[in-house]
Amino acid sequence: MQLKTITIKPAKDKSIVRKHPWVFSGAIKHVDSDIQEGELVEVRANKGRVLGYGHYANGSIAVRMLTFDEAISSQELYRERLKTAFELRKALHLVNNTDTSIYRLVHAEGDYLPGLIIDHYDGHLVIQCHSVGMYRDLEYITTELKALYHDQLKSIYLKSESTLPTNFEGYEGDGFLHGTAELPVTATEYGNKFQIDWVTGQKTGFFIDQRENRALLAKYAGDKKILNTFCYSGGFSVFGLNAGAKLVHSLDSSKKAIELTDANITLGNFDSKRHKSIVADTMEYIKDLPEDYDIIILDPPAFAKHRKAKHNAVIGYKRLNAHAMRQIKPGGIIFTFSCSQVVDKVLFNNTIIAAAIAAERKVRILEQLHQPADHPINAAHPEGEYLKGLVVQVL
Repeated sequence: MQLKTITIKPAKDKSIVRKHPWVFSGAIKHVDSDIQEGELVEVRANKGRVLGYGHYANGSIAVRMLTFDEAISSQELYRERLKTAFELRKALHLVNNTDTSIYRLVHAEGDYLPGLIIDHYDGHLVIQCHSVGMYRDLEYITTELKALYHDQLKSIYLKSESTLPTNFEGYEGDGFLHGTAELPVTATEYGNKFQIDWVTGQKTGFFIDQRENRALLAKYAGDKKILNTFCYSGGFSVFGLNAGAKLVHSLDSSKKAIELTDANITLGNFDSKRHKSIVADTMEYIKDLPEDYDIIILDPPAFAKHRKAKHNAVIGYKRLNAHAMRQIKPGGIIFTFSCSQVVDKVLFNNTIIAAAIAAERKVRILEQLHQPADHPINAAHPEGEYLKGLVVQVL
């Protein structure tokens, strides 16, 4: 099949040569006529050299590169990439692990499938397409997923209404592509039980990227008083309670999030005297805390989703952390995070230092936190490193 061509401006192909998977619209010299959203295209340098192949999109990211080598069939590409992703999760002891049945199978650029997210919950797969190209290739993707999981695959659910471009009219809606499930599904993370509802929940139903950081909290939690802010479905709260925390308070401004937390607390059969749910705005609540907490968890949503918002995000992170530092008891521990991609590790660390200065507290860094290995970072795509965090002790 003859593919349509995208031609790159002179000297604008350097990032592609370095195998960065995004081609920005400003780098394009010429686009063949009648290219459709999501179509597989050939990308060429200014003088005609083939640079690779990818999915075309109407937007600032004009092409998401799939291969920088010679063209291969779509079915072969997905067979190779999905098998490689699956083998990595096997090596991480996430596949067929009865103690942990929640993991990310495909992490977009990190698994060389830009625009595709696939999460696993106890035999159920949830797909999010962030590009029309991935949506158009769903038949190839589902075929290979069935081959990988065989009879262990209970269902495949497509949840892409909120992640595909709003002007794309070809989407047929969220729903099951294979099998079915009665929601919520109960799945485990290091033996901790959670109810997962990918239809009504945020993202694919759970924030899988905090798994190892929740496990780290368990090491600090014994006989401690913990405040878990921006708690969503109570992941850190459940880990803390199972690790022997004396008291856990779960805080979120969303009543729906607190209902999810309460469901997981009920599922864990915890003593009601050890847990309390609070519906409140974290930034206001944390200014004057009612308890002398030993540990405070600050895991806010992204304060900046684009570069123009970076300055305000830094101000927000500084203010939030300074409030927590003023309030926590001497020797207390703060788990603090940012998932804003435009706020890098250095900037985030400097912001926490600035918060300590503003709070007039001595602070030392105990741990530097990160996204887990099932959320890998493509070395040619540093933008994939989005989650960063610190465990700090406030003196």
